[in-house]
Order: sequence, then structure tokens, then C-alpha cells
Amino acid sequence: MISKTSALLLSFIALCYGSFAQEKYPTAFENSGGLETATYEEVIDFYNNLAEDYESIKVLTKGPTDSGEPLHLVIYDPNGDFEPVQWKKEQRLVVLVNNGIHPGEPAGIDASMMYLRDVASGKLELPASVVLAFVPVYNIGGHLNRNNTTRVNQVGPEKYGFRGNARNYDLNRDFIKTDSQNSASFQEIFQSLMPHVFIDTHTSNGADYQHVMTLIETQHNMLGGQAGKLMHDRLSPLLFEKMDAVGYPMVPYVNVWGGVPEDGWKQFKDSPRYSSGYASLFHTISYVPEAHMLKSYQQRVEATYSLLEAFGAAYTVLGDELVNAVEQDRAQAGAQQEFGLNYSIDENISVKIPFKGYKSGYKPSEISGLDRLYYDRNEPFETEVDFYDSYFPELKIQKPAYYIIGQAWKEVIANLQRNQVKMKVLENDTLIKVNAYYIEDFETRDMPYEGHYLHSSIQVRSASQVMAFRKGDLLIPTDQQAIGYIIEVLEPQGEDSFFAWNYFDAILQSKEGFSPYVFEDLAANYLAQNPGLKEVLEQKKASDPDFAADGYAQLSWVYQHSPWREREYRRYPVVRID
Repeated sequence: MISKTSALLLSFIALCYGSFAQEKYPTAFENSGGLETATYEEVIDFYNNLAEDYESIKVLTKGPTDSGEPLHLVIYDPNGDFEPVQWKKEQRLVVLVNNGIHPGEPAGIDASMMYLRDVASGKLELPASVVLAFVPVYNIGGHLNRNNTTRVNQVGPEKYGFRGNARNYDLNRDFIKTDSQNSASFQEIFQSLMPHVFIDTHTSNGADYQHVMTLIETQHNMLGGQAGKLMHDRLSPLLFEKMDAVGYPMVPYVNVWGGVPEDGWKQFKDSPRYSSGYASLFHTISYVPEAHMLKSYQQRVEATYSLLEAFGAAYTVLGDELVNAVEQDRAQAGAQQEFGLNYSIDENISVKIPFKGYKSGYKPSEISGLDRLYYDRNEPFETEVDFYDSYFPELKIQKPAYYIIGQAWKEVIANLQRNQVKMKVLENDTLIKVNAYYIEDFETRDMPYEGHYLHSSIQVRSASQVMAFRKGDLLIPTDQQAIGYIIEVLEPQGEDSFFAWNYFDAILQSKEGFSPYVFEDLAANYLAQNPGLKEVLEQKKASDPDFAADGYAQLSWVYQHSPWREREYRRYPVVRID
């Protein structure tokens, strides 16, 4: 047993060594007195220099990004293993921190540099069972596009990056559609690490208030399982407690638009297009820290650093439980039968939370002369507000035994493979009885959103039929760990499904048709042979005057109810074996 004197001596040595490390490895943030953020080159050089001196740190070059620069991954492993397979055997807690997804919000970039330096040097204590992994700068293209004007609502730093990446994508909308090389490379990193905890650092937009740090907890109903309960009931309260103790009282991300915070707000819903929503599909406990935009850059970085410290303290208390909860949820995932999609807020359930705000009001705008909102920092207040953090699924899906997708859909298959979806290749041409979806209705955005005309309000009908499949088509069993991801992307009604993101738009256009003067006689003969169908047609004409006055519409109706229709038209190309 270490004596009290020895323990004090070790603490003193660690403190001295930590101070030495800070002097040897200062950041641009520290050198500038909290005014600047590091350039991309400075970030990578910093981590490479740390790795030269600390055997516990390794810098890896991973996949490509749209910028032309590779994505880097920095790993801290006090045991020096650096092998995810070994971590799993030893039941180590794996934490992934993603920085710079929005490079105009760089607090996490600088905070992570200082935090890892201080952990490696012994200035900060962390359980030896914890493995830390950092993406130093995710949106490299945006980080290289430095300026001091595009964050008009934000205080500092002196220069920062741009939200859009090298192809002008917002990468925090790209975790399912995967238009960017960044997203594909991130997915490969994520799947290799399979972290238990994921943290994606940001800076807020929106209202003004006293809090320096706000926090998005991945939606606990959507995460579900033991991990969702442990996160919501114990980990999150512990983080709030730790931050309060160091002078940074947190509040859930202030999701207020067009109102004022004292009226309360709804939890931000992180659907799978977002980093934390994507991570939760694999049972990872996820958080998005949002430092307040109107606080000084120094305050934002220091608060982010303190939050990383708070997470470290939480790992000491809950580390084993976090590993067990996440791993058990993953082990049991394949047995789950029902899945929720398209979650909505439950407005009947709320909790009271403490909030430190500023009095708000309205005064005439000097631009328009109309009323404008303002906050008065000379009138702070403390109160309790209603926070709505319970969601329910609008749609429940019973999983099939298998999905089948044709080999022609290369981009979809590549996404599935990258996310470790297990598939079997059909070895022979074959006929299989399946349930196929037909797209009955949907809405589409009028303007492009992140490079897509996103579909929503998708309605389908299901039809049982025998279909021909070819050697090389793919059979996807659903009793596997990745089933949450599979359901979200392959069930067409999901708000972030591959169908919603336009992967299957080719099926929405008819490729053949009829000439009315040719089809008139065929249609008449077909109705004569099928009096039941003719009766349905007459009923529709009687109930719909516009339809009754449109001869072409009636011919089209007969065509769509005849053997000559295109079976492929609007038939969703991923089918189910129930």
C-alpha cells in the first residue's frame, strides 16, 4: 500500500511534470492568451510531437477527405496496445472525441490538445482502463478555409474555419447519406473502434444566457436499452454535477428558435444524419457539447476542457458499468424484433431544470423600425424551466428475417459494407417469395438540402410476390449487431433512410407507357373480361368529377391495374423475407 507521504510525493511529481509538459508543448490558444485557435498544420504537428515523447500516444493516418488531406486519428492507450481487439478482450472503456466538424466552432480542437497533453503527462488522472481516441480536425477543408467574418453571431477566436467542407457540405448532416469522403473515412474509424462513449464538440447558436456550456445528450428513448437508461439516469446527472462544482453550471442545449428560453424548450432530436444519432444506432452513448457563442473564446475552450475533465471523473465512477451496458445492448441487438422510426416529442412529459438567463425584451429595430428581440445582461435571473426530453416513435417496424438487395445498387451496398453489415451472396439464380414495398406517396423539398432533394412523409404499401433474383444479389440477415443501422437506412419510411436521401430515385420514373389510340381497344377488352375492375372504375368516376372528365387519367388507371403496367415502377428495390 502506498503511504500518504508517497502519494503526496507522486502527486507533486505529476504536477511538476504536467507543468513541464505545458511549457514544452504549448498550444496556439495558450500562447495567444486565449485569443487564437491552432491552424491545421499546428494541430497535427502538436500531436506528432506528443507521440514522439509519450509511448501512450499514437498518431494514425486514416482514410481520405474531400480536402485532399487524410483524416488523422490520435489514440491514447496507457497500456500501449493500440489494438481494438485487445481492448475488447480486456473490457476497456473506449471513448472517441470528434473535433472540428464545424471548424468555425473550434473550442474542442484546442481543448482536446491541452487535455490529452495533460492526461499523458500525468497532470490529469484517468483510469488505466480508459482508451481515448481523438479525430483532431474532422472537417479539414473547412478548417483550412480560415477567416474572421463567417461566424457573425460568435465572439472570437481571431481567425477560424468555415462550416462547409471542401465540397460545401455540412458534415454534421452527412453520416447516413455519406456524400463526403470524410464521412466514409469516419465510419471506417468508428466501426474499427466501436466506442462506448462518443463526444462531438461544438459551439452553440441561438439565445443569450449566463451558461458557458450546454450539452446535447443523444435522445435516450432512441438510444434505448441499458445504455440509454444509464446515460440518462446516472451519467448525465454526474456530468452536470461535476461541471457545477468547477464553476461551469451546464444546461441542456437551449433549443429555442423564435421564442425565449424562460418559456422552456424541447430536447434537440439527433436523428441519424447527425454524428451522435449515427453513433447511437450502434448503441454508443453520445454527447454534443455546445459552448455558448457569446462567451469569450477563452471561456469556451476552458469550459470544454472542464467538460472533458468531468467525463474523465465519470469514467472513474461508472467506467465498468458503461462498458457492460453498451456491450450487453450490442450483444442483444440481433434478438430485438420491433424498432421505432421517426420519433416525435411527447408534449405531455417534461421535467423542471434550473436555468440562468438574462431578461429579454423587444425594442424598435434601427434597421426596420419594427420590434426586435434583445437580451439585457445587466438583468440576470435564475429560474426553473420546463424541459421536454421524452420522444416516442411515430412508426414501429417489425423486422423481417432477411432483406434482399440486388447487386446493381453498388453505392448502397458499399455503405452497408463500410458499416459492418453482414451479407450473404446468392450463389445461384433463384425465385423467392418476398414482401415488396411500393412507394405510394411522398413529399420532396422544393430546394436542395445538403446536395439532395430530400423526401419525407413517405407512404408505402406491401405486396407479397415471387421475384427472380440473380447470382450475386445479396441476402441480409437481421439477427446481427448492426440491425439498428439496417432498419434506419433500408426501411423507406425512415426520415434518414437511403430512399429519403435519393439513393433509389430511379424507381420513381416510369420507363414505358402507352399511346391512347393503341391502348383504347386493349383497355376496353380488358375491362370487358374483368367486370369487377370495370365496376371499381365506374365507382371512381362517379365519386371524382375531375377524374370522370379526364379520359387520359382513366386510361392510365386501367393501365396501372393491368398486366401491362411496369412492375418495377415505384417498387422499392430492397425486399423483405418475413
